[in-house]
Order: sequence, then C-alpha cells, then structure tokens
Amino acid sequence: METIHYRTAESAGLRISYREAGRSDAPILLLLHGFPSAGHMFRDLIPLLADSFRLVAPDLPGFGQSDLPSRQEFEYTFDNLAEVISRFTEVIGLKRFAIYIFDYGAPVGLRIALKHPERIAAIISQNGNAYEEGLSEGWNPIRAYWREPSQANRDALRTFLSPETTLFQYTHGVADTSLVSPDGRSLDDHYLARPGAHEAQLDLLLNYASNVALYPDFQAYFRKHQPPILAVWGENDPFFLPLGAKAFRRDNPQAEIHFYPTGHFALETHCQEIAAAIRDFLARVFDLQRA
Repeated sequence: METIHYRTAESAGLRISYREAGRSDAPILLLLHGFPSAGHMFRDLIPLLADSFRLVAPDLPGFGQSDLPSRQEFEYTFDNLAEVISRFTEVIGLKRFAIYIFDYGAPVGLRIALKHPERIAAIISQNGNAYEEGLSEGWNPIRAYWREPSQANRDALRTFLSPETTLFQYTHGVADTSLVSPDGRSLDDHYLARPGAHEAQLDLLLNYASNVALYPDFQAYFRKHQPPILAVWGENDPFFLPLGAKAFRRDNPQAEIHFYPTGHFALETHCQEIAAAIRDFLARVFDLQRA
C-alpha cells in the first residue's frame, strides 16, 4: 500500500487542499474531480497507480476541503477555477504532467492546456466532455437557465444540489448498485450542505455555458497539439453521452477509447479496469517522451 499524504497549499489567495502519493521524481498525473465531488473520488484509484506515478488530486475552490470563499470574495466561474488550479500546479512545482479530467475537471484542465500546452503530457478523460454531441437531454433545465438566467430558472436547479440527485449520479446506469460505496456520495452531500455552497454551485451551473462556448477552442487544441488522449467512459452516464468520447477521434485520430458498462462515477464500479488502462497508456506516453 502506497502512502497518501494530505496537504494544503495557497494559490491565488485561497487554501487548496490536495492528496498526493508516489515518488517525487515519478511521471505526474494531475487528477481533476467533477461535480459535486472532490479529490476523495480518487481514493481507490490513487493506491493502484502510486507505485509508478506521482498523483496529485486537488479539491477545486468551493469543493471538498478547499476554501469556500463567499461570492463577494470570489467569482465562481470556470475561468477562475482554472486560474487557481493552474497557479496551484506552479506552487507545488508541477512543470509537465498528464491530466485526468472528469466532469467539471474537464473545462478546468482543458483551460490549463489551452494556456500552457507545453505543460500537458497527456489527457485522460473519464466522462470529461469537450463536444456538444456529448451533452444529453439531462442538460435541458440547465440550458434553460443559460438562455434566461432568471431567479425562477435558478431556483429550479436547486434539485441538482439535493442528496437524491447525488444518489442518482452515483447509481444511474449501474447494474449492481451494491458496488457503489456510500462514502463518496455522503461526503459530497456533506460539502454541498455547507453555508454558501448552493449559491456557489448555482453560479457554476450558469457559467457552464462558457465551457460549451470554448468547445471549438478545445477541439482546435486537440488538432494542433495532438496530445495523447485516453477516454475511459461510463457508457450509461445520464449527462455525458458516449458520443462525447468517440468525438475525440475526430480531432485526434490516435485517441484511445474504452467504454465500461457503468454510469457517471465510473471509478466507483470499474476502478481496477480503468487503473489498468491508465497504467498501460501512461507507460507508453512517458516512455516515448523520454526516448
């Protein structure tokens, strides 16, 4: 069992909590979580890879153990999340690294890639979308909020922040829900219940439209820089469809795509299989780049 360290670092005036494992001189994988989770979603993956890689899993601002500043102190946009995490990588000395992007982690990580393509060794997308065809009809209530950011449309999205929706995200499309530990979703609900968390999350749901607007830029980045891409996708995800994984090959024909018969939080049920795919992929990526 590899040792996992639980640390904090200051980035852009915020305290960022992160977990880290592996040798300091090993190839680096930055793990970027999604909504409504935090770095704890990687609790099973990290020990499976830490013998060969240095793994760093920060909690995004407003999530997990990281600071949850008020909306007066911090504007909850994906540009700002990406800026804080980009600065975080500099603070802890990450110069070149692969990124694992899941859900909200995708627009955060891909913004970093756009700004600093020289830092990105490879991309692992686990239900991390960059194509409009990857967005399901489950986004329709959020799309309505984008079109008309009224208080009524904002309030209609509060159900997305409920324990019932968290449970749905973890279990929809999972054949055997007894495989899904209650630990992750219980922590998610705990963090969502903090004062100020709901309003911050509703701001991010509104700002998610900026990510869709950036899809052409993300795709241009894939075409120009051809980063090695591995898509490991829960094919029953109610929000991010398999078409979003297949689309990577349109801009990067060498993208490797694996589907798993599970839902949004694929690591909850298929961590061993995904870890094996990552190990094989990154071993080839970093061996080639060292050659």
